[in-house]
Amino acid sequence: MATSNQLVPGMTISVNQKLYRVESSVKVTVPKGVPFIKTKLRDLATHETIEKNFKLNQPIKDVSLVERRLEFLYPEGEGFLFLDVVNLEQVLVPTAIVGSKVNFLKEGVELKAFFYGEAIFAVELPQFLELMVAKTQTDEAGSETGTKTAFLETGAKIEVPPFIQMGDIIKVDTKTEEYI
Repeated sequence: MATSNQLVPGMTISVNQKLYRVESSVKVTVPKGVPFIKTKLRDLATHETIEKNFKLNQPIKDVSLVERRLEFLYPEGEGFLFLDVVNLEQVLVPTAIVGSKVNFLKEGVELKAFFYGEAIFAVELPQFLELMVAKTQTDEAGSETGTKTAFLETGAKIEVPPFIQMGDIIKVDTKTEEYI
């Protein structure tokens, strides 16, 4: 059990049976009133951000998420099938959890998954991946900016320099979705 004074960004807490990640936490003092802790919290299930105030020294249930390494196998029904590299169990991750990261998934890619009990709350790709260019096209705007559009083997679409050709292996930053 922690107190509201100990809330820091990145911490995971449980409020009203829901899990939240603390995005920001600030102590607010008012001239004629009781000081309080103002926080921004991100719901781990819906990714919705809320603001919540806590009294000073209010008990808060802090939660530890378990990080596991998963290797992508293939899409399956309403989700994606992964292999836990430690205990070799298959894990089905819902499409909502993977989100736009699906554009960088290919067989064999390892990522971090965050679990609370048996429920998965988030996945995190490696920051950099090497992917093959499946197709390139120069558009009207691309010729003016000195870039062209490349479609990667995973389906992702990014801007690349004009010298990149089909079949090239390029390094991509998965956080910014840009060519490196």
